[in-house]
Amino acid sequence: MILTQCPICGQVMHGASPREWPQFPFCSKRCKTIDLGRWLNGSYVDDYLARVSPAEDEGEDTTPADRDLP
Repeated sequence: MILTQCPICGQVMHGASPREWPQFPFCSKRCKTIDLGRWLNGSYVDDYLARVSPAEDEGEDTTPADRDLP
């Protein structure tokens, strides 16, 4: 038994097997195409980098070698 949601539109998908949803894990070809477009234009990479990259202060250098110079 399948009971899940489409990762693109959130439609609840339920059925006896994945054969009932040929585009699984998406509910339709449209949602599958939207997902492909997001991968190809780099949206997922940009979102990932924004979440894992630490915010950097542009005006402050924190390297130990620079702080020890007279």
